[in-house]
Amino acid sequence: MYLVGKINREIYKCITPDIVTDEVIITDNQIQHIKSRHPGDYEKFSKYFSEIISHPDYILEANKPDTAFILKTVENNGVNFRLILRIKTSKLVGMSN
Repeated sequence: MYLVGKINREIYKCITPDIVTDEVIITDNQIQHIKSRHPGDYEKFSKYFSEIISHPDYILEANKPDTAFILKTVENNGVNFRLILRIKTSKLVGMSN
């Protein structure tokens, strides 16, 4: 488990007001998921994850509960980047953002 950064609870409360922690982590399983489904993206964009979650251009509610669909234009050839963030709520024991 690796710390990616911290979210501003105020701007993410559009997804849920029940945010337990502002810390965002990524697990080895999540890294493997990204690498297998989106080859090359983790290596290319992981250095921007903290900036993306801290300063998103848009935060949309995803099709799963307590999940944010984050959109950000990254200053790497003007690439539009999409990131999914599951928000830890009091309903999700043992999980972090």
